[in-house]
Amino acid sequence: MKNSVILDSPIFRKLLWSAFLPTLATLLLLSFYLTRYTARRQVGSIEQRLDTMARILAGELSTVPLHGLDTWVRRAGDRAQVRVTVIDPGGVVLADSQHDAETVENQSGQPEIVAARRRSVGTSIRHSAAADRDLCYWALQVDDSNQPGRLLRLAEPLEDLDAATAAVRWRILGASLVAAVLALLIAYFFAHSLTHRIGALRAFAEGLIDARFSERPLPEAEDELGALAHSLNQTASKSRDLLARLSLESARREAILASMVEGVLAVDQELRVTFSNESFASLVGAASPIPPGTPLVDLLREPELLQMLSEVLTTGNTLRRRQQLAAAEGRWFEVQAAALAVPTGRGAIAILHEVTDLERLERVRKDFVANVSHELRTPLTAIRGYAETLLDGALEDPENNRKFLQIIQAHAIRLNNIASDLLTLSELESGRSEVELECVSVRSSVEAALRAVEPEARVRSVRLIAGPIEDAEVLGHKVRLEQALVNLLDNAVKFNRAGGEVRVEAGLGPDRQAYIRIADTGIGIPSEDLSRIFERFYRVDRTRSREVGGTGLGLSIVKHVIERMRGTITVESLLGKGSSFTLSFPSADRKSPPGAA
Repeated sequence: MKNSVILDSPIFRKLLWSAFLPTLATLLLLSFYLTRYTARRQVGSIEQRLDTMARILAGELSTVPLHGLDTWVRRAGDRAQVRVTVIDPGGVVLADSQHDAETVENQSGQPEIVAARRRSVGTSIRHSAAADRDLCYWALQVDDSNQPGRLLRLAEPLEDLDAATAAVRWRILGASLVAAVLALLIAYFFAHSLTHRIGALRAFAEGLIDARFSERPLPEAEDELGALAHSLNQTASKSRDLLARLSLESARREAILASMVEGVLAVDQELRVTFSNESFASLVGAASPIPPGTPLVDLLREPELLQMLSEVLTTGNTLRRRQQLAAAEGRWFEVQAAALAVPTGRGAIAILHEVTDLERLERVRKDFVANVSHELRTPLTAIRGYAETLLDGALEDPENNRKFLQIIQAHAIRLNNIASDLLTLSELESGRSEVELECVSVRSSVEAALRAVEPEARVRSVRLIAGPIEDAEVLGHKVRLEQALVNLLDNAVKFNRAGGEVRVEAGLGPDRQAYIRIADTGIGIPSEDLSRIFERFYRVDRTRSREVGGTGLGLSIVKHVIERMRGTITVESLLGKGSSFTLSFPSADRKSPPGAA
């Protein structure tokens, strides 16, 4: 497998070609040079031998008569082992040792003949059509007084030359094969070592990319790869430290964001979730954790929040707005959104701080101010109007001045009652007047409250029915409990009909809870108003409430008193049939811990 990897390696192929191609080129040039050199040496040797034999035979030829040329050339050819030809000055072959002279064409145009005529000696290597092979020709001008201008030509085949050149080529081929094998082996072993080292460097570098740091550093050799290994070792060390710091910082940030009560949401440029904590998932009713990449519109349909985030992504400005989210059951949030840098461009992060209680308190405060202003304006306007009337002359009117003063007195009493109830309610809410809890008798508190409202009930022809009233003790404040009971009984009497009844029951329930129940046969409360009757200044029938002198704070005071005693109050009512208020308290014998409420 390793061999296959090395053979497929581009480095191995480059090393192989870089070793093989120069070797091949060198051997080809060497082959060409040695072949030509061998051929020249061989031709030179042949030409030297032909020259020697030609000069020897030329001396003999000068004494040979014309009719004896054929016999002489055959004998001379046998002795010299070459082809011997005698040519007259006109190029006609007079005798040839291997062919019939009459069949040989005129030789005056052959290069060796032309050269011999000019320089006495001529030579050439060419293909012989008669012999059908390559021959080396050597021509010599013969000094013959009998027939001047004759030429003696010797020719020897070049088979020995081809054999010598072929032998050189085979030796060069063998040397080339040996060199190629050596180059291949050298390239293989060098590539194997280089590939192994580069593979180690690559694996180490990929580990840096994937944050997989090896504890073993790379070996550092005294070469370029060793210098690269040294640089990678230093990079790995610094990256390991940097990643550790970033991981620690990221873990801290994740822990802080995850533990925040506020909802945290981060989105990318396409309004896809990149991060959210558990609080945000909880307030939108999604499973935590919310997968990154989830489109925000799939989680909630809040146009104001989406528009706010889009504006931050567009402008890069930080925005802060108060919004009500339907996805969070209509709760109110203070939303702060800012731009956030993300790998894909610009993102946005939003922190949602719930301010539902604060919003409700602000609304209650506004309503309270409006209600107080309204409640005070009516008696003050009446007092001012009647006072101005008296000052304008009605004071001298004996028939009306007393009536006007009685009206002023009634409105002043109402103002005093409003102020008194406001002070009481303020003390109950702030807890400034609270003292140590004490054991309070339910029976005595009920009887005291009945005595307090008995005159008003007699005037309005309403019958008070007490019973059954069992004695029980609760932890609380006697005065506050009596005040709460008086308020409930007073409402039951004032909002009753002539001849109606108000029934009061008290005792211990099956769960050992002390209870007080006040039921009347009055006008009743509409079902849509039941959830709001304990709000300050809330009146079911505003006209009748003012007629009977109510301040609109009585039931709110009752609720605060009961809650201070760790009790509860419930109401049941039918319009036109009457209402029933039930107060429940932990009994003192249930070992409720003493102390301030």
